Amino acid sequence: MKKLILFGPPGAGKGTFSSQIKKVVTEIVHISTGDIFRENLKNETPLGLKAKSYMDKGELVPDEVVIDMVRDRLNKEDAKKSGFILDGFPRTLHQAEALSEITEVDLLLLLQVSRDIIFKRILGRYSCNNCGEIYNKYTLPTKVEGICDKCGAEIKFEQRSDDNEETLKSRLDAYEKNAKPLIKYYKKRGKLKKVDATDTLSFTDDDIKQIIGI
Repeated sequence: MKKLILFGPPGAGKGTFSSQIKKVVTEIVHISTGDIFRENLKNETPLGLKAKSYMDKGELVPDEVVIDMVRDRLNKEDAKKSGFILDGFPRTLHQAEALSEITEVDLLLLLQVSRDIIFKRILGRYSCNNCGEIYNKYTLPTKVEGICDKCGAEIKFEQRSDDNEETLKSRLDAYEKNAKPLIKYYKKRGKLKKVDATDTLSFTDDDIKQIIGI
């Protein structure tokens, strides 16, 4: 049973890499903090309602509420029995320290990728308005220009409103600032593993096993 944290900048490919791990360790549970939030808000749990009270005021949800949500999810039977891939948490040193009180993780997998590739991945992404299939202007274009491969609808490149160079640069700067103490924290504990995430799709099952130590 493995307890893993996936960590890296926006556009590092955490979702893709998580899927690759799940192909090798089929029973492991992928836990995204975004999913935890949505589930608590949708089900109007006490934690969800608490988070909503801050969001309604336009305030950030405090660390303690986020930590309580993660604690609640990690204490569920599937995560305790089969291990987990934690995606989107911890994001601060305080969260990392709180996580170590909830459970002891095996590894923080640090996905490393150049800014140039991140910019192409994020600024080039777009989707089909009809079926939702995702493409990338630079790395995954449609086979026939202007036609969705999946449903055949007409499609054109349109960036999401928050996908622009200025916003992305700010997000990457903020990530790097918060990442340093976290990386130091896990390195000191011998639990940091760096992964070249330039092309994780080229990893074989054996590569994945070696990375996660099974």
